[in-house]
Amino acid sequence: MLDDANINWLWASLAMGIGATLAIDLWATLLKRSFGITPTSWALVGRWVGGIKQGRFRLQGETGETPLSYELPLGWIVHYGVGIAYAFAYLILMWAMSTPLSLSTALLFGLATLVAPWLILQPALGKGWFASRTPNPALTRMLNIAVHLIFGAALYLMWRIYLVAAV
Repeated sequence: MLDDANINWLWASLAMGIGATLAIDLWATLLKRSFGITPTSWALVGRWVGGIKQGRFRLQGETGETPLSYELPLGWIVHYGVGIAYAFAYLILMWAMSTPLSLSTALLFGLATLVAPWLILQPALGKGWFASRTPNPALTRMLNIAVHLIFGAALYLMWRIYLVAAV
């Protein structure tokens, strides 16, 4: 339970966020090796985030912007930072609702995080709302749902591992 004095929210968020993000990265690697499905370009995400400080909130496509020398590490930092922030948000939400963490709440939370790629990231990267400008929007949406369900399941798994390790 989240009220347990042994729970360090920072360490729990780090463990859960890093573990769940690593799980989706492993999933992306499996998809690429097995089916040739190209994973998210974290360099492109880094280019987008790097452009925000210059007032560019939307890329003009993958080749329409000048690459930044630091875009790849920035993209990976953002990727894992978002995973950690999501883990913290999940813990806060469950605590605020006085709800124990469970696989079902973690899966629902994972689905709720689809708001970010569908309404923020994909439009900002020139891929349209709900991936509407990708070569195969239905496939992209299905893959988005799958990866966010995996993220949710991994959040819960990492929570269970954290509880065992924290004892």
